[in-house]
Amino acid sequence: MFDIQKVRADFPALEQKIYGNRLAYLDSAASAQKPKAVIESITLGLSANYANVHRGLHFLANEATEAYETARTTVKKFLNASQEDEIIFVKNATEAINLVAYSWGMKNLKSGDEILLSSLEHHANIVPWHFLRERLGVELKFVPLNSEGNFDLPEFEKAISKKTKLLAISHMSNVTGEILPIEAIIKKAKAYDLPVLVDGSQAVVHKQVDVQALGCDWYVFTGHKLYGPTGIGVLYGKKERLEDMPPFLGGGEMIAEVTTSSVSYNVPPFRFEAGTPPIIEAIGLTAAITYVESLGYDSIANYEKELSLYAKEALSAIKDLSFYGAVELKHGIFSFNLKNIHPHDLATYLDRKGVAIRAGTHCAQPLLSIFGITACARASLALYSNKADIDQLITALDQAKRFFDGK
Repeated sequence: MFDIQKVRADFPALEQKIYGNRLAYLDSAASAQKPKAVIESITLGLSANYANVHRGLHFLANEATEAYETARTTVKKFLNASQEDEIIFVKNATEAINLVAYSWGMKNLKSGDEILLSSLEHHANIVPWHFLRERLGVELKFVPLNSEGNFDLPEFEKAISKKTKLLAISHMSNVTGEILPIEAIIKKAKAYDLPVLVDGSQAVVHKQVDVQALGCDWYVFTGHKLYGPTGIGVLYGKKERLEDMPPFLGGGEMIAEVTTSSVSYNVPPFRFEAGTPPIIEAIGLTAAITYVESLGYDSIANYEKELSLYAKEALSAIKDLSFYGAVELKHGIFSFNLKNIHPHDLATYLDRKGVAIRAGTHCAQPLLSIFGITACARASLALYSNKADIDQLITALDQAKRFFDGK
């Protein structure tokens, strides 16, 4: 049984008032609030067991190293990777994708090669490939959407050509809320022997991920959307892929030996973790994953499904509200516009009512251009969201309509 009142009590930020109103935090797709377990783990890591990792021989260094490597084991189990060496800690999903672009892409791609992307991608999974377009002459190819603004599997397969050398794709859209049929997508890609990178930043928040079952070559996500701290992200890579990739950054930790005339590199994952790593952030991520798993993904999914349905019905009833993406495929993310109200104005008005939403391009300008807009509003749910948040949003939207209509 998912006890939403107990869950909400775990998140101190939800108790505050905004301009005298209860906080309806509906911006979790941008960054989620943190449970007490994460906050306490960070405090303990800084106040009692802090030292640098992998280098010291004293007690605190050993304690910190154990906690940091425990985080790697936690993520390995979380994603069902085959071994800890396939888990690399970075500062966010953006860095993880850039790592693959530079380390694998620069080595394996050449002018005229194609990188296949969906039209739903976040800029983090577009711009690093543009770097390769600028520097190597590779070409970017975007799979068209269907008539409802969602991923089109037949169009995806039609887009694959002899020039296609990589598929880089989101598991879940941060704009439409669609969870893509990633298993079918990867299966088709592998039939053409394509390496596959999956951006799972939104998906891991809402569903269990098994990278071995998926068969992807790389899977990335960021910690701050998964109720963990900022400054920590994860790159999963198949062992054989990582072993064939040169380092992305140079410095301490990633070396085997350095002389004045030569350098040799450490094995993965350390090859890709130059310098002092995000020790405390990794500890916080461990606590976040442990917290989510203690609630159970099935319980979370059932609760969020019910809440999403409630939100869909409530928002659909609002006159002059336009959704982006098929409404039946939305999983806790609702992007919309209200007629004659700029989304920035709408978000500012809602803020005064205690409702926190997002407004803008959502780092998805190519997708918004397909929809024929330059910005939209976005309300996003999390495991701590409740019907009162939705009701507060609906009331505030109604008030906004009357305010901007001058009524």
